[in-house]
Amino acid sequence: MAGAVPSQKKAGEAMATTTTTTNPFEFQVYGPRHLSSPSWWDLLRSSWKDPNYRRMVVACFIQGVYLLELDRQDKRDERTGLAPQWWRHFMYRLAETPVDERDGSIYGAVLEWDRQALLVGYAPFRPAGAPAAVVALRGTLLSGATLRRDVADDLRFLAGDSLKGSVRFAGAMAALRAAARRHGARGVCVGGHSLGAGFALQVGKALAKEGVLVECHVFNPPSVSLATSLRGFTEMAGEVWGRVRAWLPYLGSAAAARRRRRRRRWSARGPGRPSGCRTCTSPPTTTSAAATPTRRPGRRP
Repeated sequence: MAGAVPSQKKAGEAMATTTTTTNPFEFQVYGPRHLSSPSWWDLLRSSWKDPNYRRMVVACFIQGVYLLELDRQDKRDERTGLAPQWWRHFMYRLAETPVDERDGSIYGAVLEWDRQALLVGYAPFRPAGAPAAVVALRGTLLSGATLRRDVADDLRFLAGDSLKGSVRFAGAMAALRAAARRHGARGVCVGGHSLGAGFALQVGKALAKEGVLVECHVFNPPSVSLATSLRGFTEMAGEVWGRVRAWLPYLGSAAAARRRRRRRRWSARGPGRPSGCRTCTSPPTTTSAAATPTRRPGRRP
């Protein structure tokens, strides 16, 4: 019994060390535990046909993009990084990472179905409903060198309700177009959170104008901008004024009557008359010089 005490102490110290070194953003700690990994059972009854399952998996992919940038800032490699756990659990692999060339930050990821990982689960085919590729876009990350570019794109959307002038818009557009070209539009979906949701919406709309329709999942998209707020305020003011005029129907007729009276007064004045004089109905009387007697100074009448 005395010899068993040191071993128990060592086991407790090992467990304490493991607990302290566990990152809170690891998938087994922070991720959803009720989402199952694909297996041979999905060939018979696919979980990807459930829209809630699809939405939650795309949310996990977006969380992985956040951690992908944090791994880059903390200089963690693929072996020690936290991001791969968030897509390997669902049998996907990282195919491409769109990078902002201005500061080198990672703002997205192109994830493709991993056939080799699926063979480990004894499922040779991709389950029905599972996308062949997912383009995930992160939002604003208030840390590191990416803060400046993220806030600049936030202000861009706030001022003009558009992100088309951003470098990230062009990169996300190219990544989504290439994925749709490789796997077909039906096998590709795009998702984003916050600022990334704004990019996902506008990139998806731009591709839809080209005839390429892809599935889109957005979480907390930016919905308030200065241009949209001004347009909304103008429309609301016009609507309120229309209601006020409907409540006061005599307002328009009274104003029209005042305008008609002013026009009649102006036409009665005639040309060349000052605006302050009143129109006389009879001509002014004239006094003759002969009828008025003249008085000389110094003489009495």
